[in-house]
Amino acid sequence: MAYNLWYWPTIQGRGEFIRLALEAAGIEYRDCARENGAEALLADLDKRKSNRGPFAPPYLALDGHAIAQVANILIYLGDQHDLSPSNMADRYWLNQLQLTVADMIEEVHNVHHPVAVSDYYDEQKTEARRAAAHFRDERMPKYLDHFEAAASSNKGNWVVNGRWSYADTSIFQLIGGLRYMFPRRMAALERHYPGLVRVHDQIAVLPGIKAYLASDRRLGFNTDGLFRHYPELDAA
Repeated sequence: MAYNLWYWPTIQGRGEFIRLALEAAGIEYRDCARENGAEALLADLDKRKSNRGPFAPPYLALDGHAIAQVANILIYLGDQHDLSPSNMADRYWLNQLQLTVADMIEEVHNVHHPVAVSDYYDEQKTEARRAAAHFRDERMPKYLDHFEAAASSNKGNWVVNGRWSYADTSIFQLIGGLRYMFPRRMAALERHYPGLVRVHDQIAVLPGIKAYLASDRRLGFNTDGLFRHYPELDAA
């Protein structure tokens, strides 16, 4: 039976971290809001409010309940579909990495919305320039150093064990998003992160991912999503 994935229909966003794992593993799912529209998502979210409902998408709708938050969904899929190791220490380490990805994604979003999420970027450009400089110079290398150490901690070519896990698909999305958002900065930094580039390139050629990237299911990065390219915020 296919999973019901709910997320905003016009952007990659946080939902893409879920889609990539599902596509790489060949797990059947319905992208419900893309099929039925954003109003259907809001209606489904509203009806779940009084029953331990999600705060926001993405979430997987299961029989009688929903699982929300990217890291929570991925550890569930990892357990159900053998996308993560059976060893407890490794399983929770992957979850720890995914939560750190979530921390970085929050800071990525705050670069172009440092004052208020509800305000347009054009209303906070001055603050965004300051936020972007700090993120590019300090926070971005600090996060990438951490993920590089993780990608290089295993004897094999993947983050853990001898095959891909959801941590690898998340690294793929992270590197792709940063390349789109900060092309000049990433061009200057990438030589320091061979492990992350290796993982990214290996995920890109997995059969399920190749098919997904070539399909109309894969939306492009754009200035409505998490990773937004504004030339004035990028620098080497």
